[in-house]
Amino acid sequence: MSPMSTAPRVCLRDVLDSDLPIFFEHQRDPEANRMAAFPARDHEAFAAHWDKIRGDSSNILKTIVFEGKVAGNIGSWVAGDKRLVGYWVGRDLWGQGIGTTALKEFVGQVKTRPLHGFVVKHNTASIRVLEKCGFAVLDRPEAGAGDDGIEELLFELRD
Repeated sequence: MSPMSTAPRVCLRDVLDSDLPIFFEHQRDPEANRMAAFPARDHEAFAAHWDKIRGDSSNILKTIVFEGKVAGNIGSWVAGDKRLVGYWVGRDLWGQGIGTTALKEFVGQVKTRPLHGFVVKHNTASIRVLEKCGFAVLDRPEAGAGDDGIEELLFELRD
Protein backbone atom coordinates (compact mmCIF):
# COMPACT_ATOMS: atom_id res chain seq x y z
CA MET A 1 0.00 0.00 0.00
CA SER A 2 1.35 3.44 -0.88
CA PRO A 3 1.16 6.22 1.67
CA MET A 4 -1.58 8.77 1.15
CA SER A 5 -0.48 11.97 -0.51
CA THR A 6 -0.63 15.07 1.63
CA ALA A 7 -0.64 17.36 -1.42
CA PRO A 8 -3.88 19.30 -1.79
CA ARG A 9 -6.20 18.14 -4.53
CA VAL A 10 -5.92 21.13 -6.85
CA CYS A 11 -6.63 21.41 -10.54
CA LEU A 12 -6.75 24.26 -13.01
CA ARG A 13 -9.47 24.70 -15.62
CA ASP A 14 -10.75 27.40 -17.93
CA VAL A 15 -12.68 30.22 -16.29
CA LEU A 16 -16.46 29.82 -16.50
CA ASP A 17 -19.03 32.60 -16.21
CA SER A 18 -20.29 30.88 -13.04
CA ASP A 19 -16.85 31.39 -11.42
CA LEU A 20 -17.03 35.17 -11.61
CA PRO A 21 -19.40 35.74 -8.66
CA ILE A 22 -17.02 33.71 -6.48
CA PHE A 23 -14.01 35.71 -7.72
CA PHE A 24 -15.96 38.90 -7.03
CA GLU A 25 -16.55 37.89 -3.42
CA HIS A 26 -12.91 36.82 -2.98
CA GLN A 27 -11.63 40.22 -4.11
CA ARG A 28 -13.98 42.01 -1.69
CA ASP A 29 -12.34 40.46 1.39
CA PRO A 30 -10.71 43.26 3.44
CA GLU A 31 -7.84 41.09 4.72
CA ALA A 32 -7.08 39.82 1.22
CA ASN A 33 -7.11 43.43 -0.02
CA ARG A 34 -4.66 44.39 2.72
CA MET A 35 -2.33 41.49 1.93
CA ALA A 36 -2.38 42.20 -1.80
CA ALA A 37 -2.42 45.99 -1.30
CA PHE A 38 -5.13 46.03 -3.93
CA PRO A 39 -8.51 47.66 -3.43
CA ALA A 40 -11.74 45.79 -4.07
CA ARG A 41 -13.63 46.72 -7.21
CA ASP A 42 -17.35 47.41 -7.22
CA HIS A 43 -19.45 45.02 -9.28
CA GLU A 44 -19.45 47.18 -12.41
CA ALA A 45 -15.67 47.71 -12.38
CA PHE A 46 -15.08 44.03 -11.60
CA ALA A 47 -17.28 42.90 -14.51
CA ALA A 48 -15.59 45.36 -16.90
CA HIS A 49 -12.13 44.15 -15.82
CA TRP A 50 -13.00 40.49 -16.36
CA ASP A 51 -14.66 41.23 -19.71
CA LYS A 52 -11.48 43.01 -20.79
CA ILE A 53 -9.01 40.35 -19.65
CA ARG A 54 -11.12 37.46 -20.96
CA GLY A 55 -11.32 39.25 -24.32
CA ASP A 56 -7.53 39.42 -24.73
CA SER A 57 -6.29 36.20 -26.33
CA SER A 58 -2.73 36.81 -25.08
CA ASN A 59 -3.93 36.39 -21.47
CA ILE A 60 -3.90 32.94 -19.89
CA LEU A 61 -6.65 32.67 -17.27
CA LYS A 62 -7.50 29.66 -15.14
CA THR A 63 -9.81 28.85 -12.27
CA ILE A 64 -8.18 27.13 -9.30
CA VAL A 65 -10.36 24.25 -8.12
CA PHE A 66 -9.67 22.61 -4.75
CA GLU A 67 -11.52 19.41 -3.90
CA GLY A 68 -14.24 20.29 -6.40
CA LYS A 69 -14.75 23.85 -5.12
CA VAL A 70 -13.73 27.08 -6.86
CA ALA A 71 -10.81 28.26 -4.73
CA GLY A 72 -9.56 31.21 -6.76
CA ASN A 73 -7.95 32.17 -10.01
CA ILE A 74 -4.53 32.35 -11.59
CA GLY A 75 -3.41 34.06 -14.73
CA SER A 76 -0.67 35.49 -16.86
CA TRP A 77 -0.59 38.60 -19.00
CA VAL A 78 1.91 40.83 -20.76
CA ALA A 79 2.75 44.21 -19.23
CA GLY A 80 5.46 46.20 -20.97
CA ASP A 81 8.28 43.79 -21.75
CA LYS A 82 7.33 41.22 -19.11
CA ARG A 83 4.93 38.28 -18.92
CA LEU A 84 3.48 38.52 -15.44
CA VAL A 85 1.72 35.94 -13.32
CA GLY A 86 -0.79 36.56 -10.55
CA TYR A 87 -3.12 34.52 -8.39
CA TRP A 88 -5.87 34.97 -5.83
CA VAL A 89 -7.11 32.30 -3.43
CA GLY A 90 -10.17 32.81 -1.26
CA ARG A 91 -9.19 33.58 2.34
CA ASP A 92 -11.18 30.65 3.75
CA LEU A 93 -8.68 28.38 1.96
CA TRP A 94 -5.41 30.11 2.89
CA GLY A 95 -2.65 28.09 4.49
CA GLN A 96 -3.46 24.79 2.77
CA GLY A 97 -0.84 24.88 -0.01
CA ILE A 98 -3.42 25.64 -2.69
CA GLY A 99 -1.60 28.67 -4.09
CA THR A 100 1.71 26.83 -4.28
CA THR A 101 0.18 23.77 -5.92
CA ALA A 102 -1.76 25.91 -8.40
CA LEU A 103 1.29 28.00 -9.33
CA LYS A 104 3.45 24.90 -9.80
CA GLU A 105 0.81 23.46 -12.12
CA PHE A 106 0.42 26.78 -13.94
CA VAL A 107 4.14 27.32 -14.61
CA GLY A 108 4.28 23.75 -15.87
CA GLN A 109 1.62 24.62 -18.44
CA VAL A 110 2.91 28.09 -19.38
CA LYS A 111 6.27 27.55 -21.04
CA THR A 112 7.15 31.22 -21.63
CA ARG A 113 10.25 32.29 -19.71
CA PRO A 114 11.07 34.38 -17.96
CA LEU A 115 7.84 34.76 -15.97
CA HIS A 116 7.55 37.59 -13.49
CA GLY A 117 5.42 38.31 -10.48
CA PHE A 118 5.07 41.38 -8.30
CA VAL A 119 4.30 40.91 -4.63
CA VAL A 120 3.83 43.42 -1.85
CA LYS A 121 6.77 43.27 0.54
CA HIS A 122 4.55 42.53 3.57
CA ASN A 123 2.82 39.57 1.88
CA THR A 124 5.15 36.88 3.22
CA ALA A 125 2.76 34.05 2.33
CA SER A 126 2.76 35.03 -1.35
CA ILE A 127 6.54 35.48 -1.28
CA ARG A 128 6.84 31.89 0.01
CA VAL A 129 4.53 30.64 -2.77
CA LEU A 130 6.71 32.25 -5.44
CA GLU A 131 9.94 30.97 -3.87
CA LYS A 132 8.59 27.41 -3.55
CA CYS A 133 7.81 27.51 -7.26
CA GLY A 134 11.33 28.54 -8.26
CA PHE A 135 10.90 32.31 -8.54
CA ALA A 136 13.73 34.48 -7.23
CA VAL A 137 13.55 38.12 -6.20
CA LEU A 138 15.27 40.52 -8.58
CA ASP A 139 17.30 43.48 -7.48
CA ARG A 140 15.85 46.55 -9.09
CA PRO A 141 17.22 50.08 -8.98
CA GLU A 142 13.65 51.35 -8.67
CA ALA A 143 12.93 49.05 -5.69
CA GLY A 144 11.21 50.68 -2.79
CA ALA A 145 7.91 52.33 -2.22
CA GLY A 146 6.01 53.73 -5.16
CA ASP A 147 4.00 56.94 -5.19
CA ASP A 148 1.32 55.12 -3.22
CA GLY A 149 3.79 54.17 -0.47
CA ILE A 150 3.47 50.45 -1.22
CA GLU A 151 6.70 48.48 -1.48
CA GLU A 152 6.66 45.71 -4.07
CA LEU A 153 9.23 43.08 -4.93
CA LEU A 154 9.68 41.71 -8.43
CA PHE A 155 10.21 37.96 -8.74
CA GLU A 156 11.38 36.07 -11.81
CA LEU A 157 11.23 32.45 -12.95
CA ARG A 158 13.88 31.69 -15.54
CA ASP A 159 13.52 27.97 -16.22
